[in-house]
Amino acid sequence: MSTQRIHADRQSRSLLMAVGTSVIIALGASASAQDPHAQEPITKGGLPEGHPSVSTPRSSADALPPVPSGSGTGTAALKWQAPSGWTEEQPSSSMRRAQYRVPGSGGEGECVVFYFGPGQGGEPMANARRWAQQFIQPDGRPSTEVMETEELQIGSIEVLWVEVTGTYSGGMTMGPASPPRPDAMLLGAIAQGGDANWFFKLTGPEKTLRENEAAFRAMIESLRPGEAEG
Repeated sequence: MSTQRIHADRQSRSLLMAVGTSVIIALGASASAQDPHAQEPITKGGLPEGHPSVSTPRSSADALPPVPSGSGTGTAALKWQAPSGWTEEQPSSSMRRAQYRVPGSGGEGECVVFYFGPGQGGEPMANARRWAQQFIQPDGRPSTEVMETEELQIGSIEVLWVEVTGTYSGGMTMGPASPPRPDAMLLGAIAQGGDANWFFKLTGPEKTLRENEAAFRAMIESLRPGEAEG
């Protein structure tokens, strides 16, 4: 085979590889844009022996457009009464409308209120399943089979309540993925706001969340629409 032919073959292979890589990147970007909970493999250890591999959501900073100015405010906002004893913190991203440190005998938990804007965030039950998929069960069963959900009506606000326990593989984070945490729990509520859903997600050691379950429930039951501004 001539030197010219070899050179041409190498160029063809390089071009095919470049095109294939571009297609994969484009498909991945499209999936992330449609799903704020798009997942990638965990790179850190910490799972109990014999557990299947798990995945953790990417940072949603690159997966969603910025929240439109003025959305989720006024009558489209939600208001609530946070439990006494919880420490309110400055939200670490624009998609967090509130975040709290939750004390307990099992170690600190965290409660975050997410708001992604109109048309973003997905349906309540789909999100409940995604949350459950962030957990691994000791017997290997899918966590979607053991999660508990309940439909609530808080005044005019429809809410989906979610509970799941197991080894927590991590959640929406703006930083590096944390190692999986055994004996963990999630209490969640997805509430219908005036222009989009609001996502209340409490995670932490199961012992701590059991101690705070009634307080979190009271917080959700205190939900009410916002008021007109001006």
